[in-house]
Amino acid sequence: MQYNVTIIGSGPGGYVAAIRCAQLGFKTALIEKYDTLGGTCLNVGCIPSKALLDSSEHFHNAAHTFKEHGIDINPPKVNITQMISRKAGVVKANVDGIAYLMKKNKIEVHTGVGSFIDKNTIKIVSKDGKESQITTEKVIIATGSKPTPLPFAPFDKKRIISSTEALELKEVPKHLIVIGGGVIGMELGSVYARIGSKVSVVEYLDNLIPTMDLALGKELMKSTRKLGMEFYMGHKVTAVENKGKEVVLKAEPKNGGAAIELKGDYCLVSVGRRPFTDGLGLDKIGIELDKGKNSG
Repeated sequence: MQYNVTIIGSGPGGYVAAIRCAQLGFKTALIEKYDTLGGTCLNVGCIPSKALLDSSEHFHNAAHTFKEHGIDINPPKVNITQMISRKAGVVKANVDGIAYLMKKNKIEVHTGVGSFIDKNTIKIVSKDGKESQITTEKVIIATGSKPTPLPFAPFDKKRIISSTEALELKEVPKHLIVIGGGVIGMELGSVYARIGSKVSVVEYLDNLIPTMDLALGKELMKSTRKLGMEFYMGHKVTAVENKGKEVVLKAEPKNGGAAIELKGDYCLVSVGRRPFTDGLGLDKIGIELDKGKNSG
């Protein structure tokens, strides 16, 4: 199979590039390791988190603001199973839409892990271990990123979780501890705060969403405090331990002072994401990765 352009990764970077290449007349291939297209954004990132934000806002309004508008209802209850199911439906609609666009633009989709044999040859290994090869003139690497674990607190996907697991919880946490006050931690923290969880955010820096304007972080803290969220700013996490039915987190102020200990039923680690380059075989094509930039 010979292509003009091959894209590895079907997230927003990959599938948009594939469509444009096809529109320009190139014979185009798209390689995706998972069974569904759309990458992190559509499957376990932006789209599902926005769906849960939407649902949690509806619940919060029903519980707190309907009465102000003269709408009297019995206290609403959260059906977390239905909330997650509705989120899955939103994801499926988006993912199916991407699959349709691939067919419409005559882009050939290969499911499996793509890796370089050389700069013009890519090996694809499917889930069942079958191998195939394609040749291509050009390659676009759009493999995205994955959550970064803490060295002393790897994801166990049960109590110490990443954003992926936070989108699939089977229950409303009594106490969700969030490590990291960036976009992901605040987004998912606010979802669960709206539907009844106690949420504690531990952030090493002195302001929320620290990569953005300081004023935005201040406004975000003001609005989420109204939801009951608690903040431990300027704290360095020193330990996170799964005790079975609870997680125990220890942290200390980075500028000195008394250490704190928090106990919750889940701990969401959202300290950033790292490039997903595992298994690409970049060494076969002479690409060197800077220290800290690889996903290994």
